[in-house]
Amino acid sequence: MFSRPSLCGNLGKLCRSGTAAVTSTPTTTPPALSALALCDARGYHEVVGDIICPSQVRGIDHIRDPRLNKGLAFTLEERQVLGIHGLQPARFKTQEEQLQLCKIAVNRYTEPLNKYLYLSDLHDRNERLFFRFLSENIEDLMPIVYTPTVGLACQRFGLIYRRPHGLFVTFNDRGHIFDVMKNWPEPNVRAICVTDGERILGLGDLGACGMGIPVGKLALYTALAGIKPHQCLPIVVDVGTNNIDLLEDPLYVGLRQKRVVGREYDDFIDEFMEAVVKRYGQNTLIQFEDFGNHNAFRFLDKYRNTYCTFNDDIQGTAAVAVAGLYASKRITGKSFKEYTFLFAGAGEAAIGIADLVVKGMVAEGVPIEEAYSRIFMVDIDGLLTTSRNVGNLDGHKVNYAKDIEPMQDLEQIVSTVKPSVLIGASACAGLFTPKILRTMADNNERPIIFALSNPTSKAECTAEEAYHNTDARVIFSSGSPFPPVVVGNKTYYPGQGNNAYIFPGVGLGVICTGTHHIPDDMFLIAAQELANFVEPADIERGSLYPPLSSIRDVSMNIAIGVTKCAYDKGLASTYPEPQDTRKWLEDQLYNFNYECSMPVTWTWPRMPYIKTREESPLIAAIK
Repeated sequence: MFSRPSLCGNLGKLCRSGTAAVTSTPTTTPPALSALALCDARGYHEVVGDIICPSQVRGIDHIRDPRLNKGLAFTLEERQVLGIHGLQPARFKTQEEQLQLCKIAVNRYTEPLNKYLYLSDLHDRNERLFFRFLSENIEDLMPIVYTPTVGLACQRFGLIYRRPHGLFVTFNDRGHIFDVMKNWPEPNVRAICVTDGERILGLGDLGACGMGIPVGKLALYTALAGIKPHQCLPIVVDVGTNNIDLLEDPLYVGLRQKRVVGREYDDFIDEFMEAVVKRYGQNTLIQFEDFGNHNAFRFLDKYRNTYCTFNDDIQGTAAVAVAGLYASKRITGKSFKEYTFLFAGAGEAAIGIADLVVKGMVAEGVPIEEAYSRIFMVDIDGLLTTSRNVGNLDGHKVNYAKDIEPMQDLEQIVSTVKPSVLIGASACAGLFTPKILRTMADNNERPIIFALSNPTSKAECTAEEAYHNTDARVIFSSGSPFPPVVVGNKTYYPGQGNNAYIFPGVGLGVICTGTHHIPDDMFLIAAQELANFVEPADIERGSLYPPLSSIRDVSMNIAIGVTKCAYDKGLASTYPEPQDTRKWLEDQLYNFNYECSMPVTWTWPRMPYIKTREESPLIAAIK
């Protein structure tokens, strides 16, 4: 690593404005140390915003700042003019050559967490290379930067934490949240992903260690939808944790206290929302992520009509699941009103999917009462019924309670209800037993089974179990990736119902249009656009979703649909409405390729000759 004194010494000309200030420093401070301190003050992420001001960027910033760094891709002229010649080896590389090296480097590692750490390091030193590498290798790298590896990264967060990628706003900062928000150097944040860490994937309460989730989500905003990375801000609101293992863990990095609840917690979140708007504006997209079930729906209902916000666990999961259901109609030849749905789980994901299914049925002309009657739901206390004596029917659960005899055994419920669609969102591994899977196959020619819980270790069943226990007649989807399944002489490639198909495109459309509020209609549009992208070949190989390699095209189609919806419903604040929506969106995307690091220069025309009068002495002018 380069020594900082020698770097500052090599850039004497660029630091002279700093050394001029040395004369005003106290005589007790050595001038050399003052100059060095001044150089050190300009460090990581010096460059902010969309437009770089050349007079504010020193040559060395092009190596130190990940937004400017190109590694060995700097040309000889760039190295010499920027004053960084000699600070790098003599080799000159293209970005394509660097991408090949990245692929070799990441494949050296066998452990997914080590791959995650390599990518994190790449992100810290070369932003454009990181995002291009991720976007062009999304099938291989999605499981690393997102589920399932991000779950392990959150569990090990106290051990692997290196440098900040987002803001930590703690309960101790109440009354000063806006002051904390001001500390983030980027002035033009357009998308925030926030979590309180209470329900990280299916892993439970991880407190401040949940930061890996918003960091990973927003990386996908850029890689999959081209949203500029400096416009994205990951945030953890740290109100403590009820995880005893973390509280006693010497490596835990968050507040070492039990979670704040009740009125104090609600007031804290209210202050956070107000601080975001005060700092970045009313149209800042705020994505809620991995809040506890009891808070997720409350906050969505509370804020959806006053802020630009959505909950990905509720609405994003719903959209990707409903997209799979739309695609399944091509196989079964049935409409939603001919399906009977059974949800194993009644949390935010299950309720979100069910609500969007109801909206989809209503769009097909089904009365809303009939739509609700087609959906059955099971929670930890059994089937949701109006007559059961255990559990509760608070919030959105009441819409799905049936006036039938209570049942608690899932096998009995499946036999009685005879669902055509079985959706797991319970975080209970192995919940779909072989008997349940066989019952689904006995009752349906093509049973539809979605095991959506994350990470893979929490899935209700594996793809292999689903195919082998249904004679390969199952229409299967999962929340985390599963390997191909061989049955007889055919290989099936089960599709992953990944939220990443949905939220980047929705985010792009919302940000570009300056949408005020995000209605559920946008998520139904996103589901339809995703389903429309599924090819017959995808269905033939066993997937209800297009290949991950096409996800950037999916995101663009979703963004176009969201954009049209925003203008049709009067929710957009960016005017005039674009005539060519696709081109308008493409013009606002992040450029993954390197740009020239040299200041722009141009020539002036030759000045015309004009004879000037002779100069007069100053004393003559005074007389």
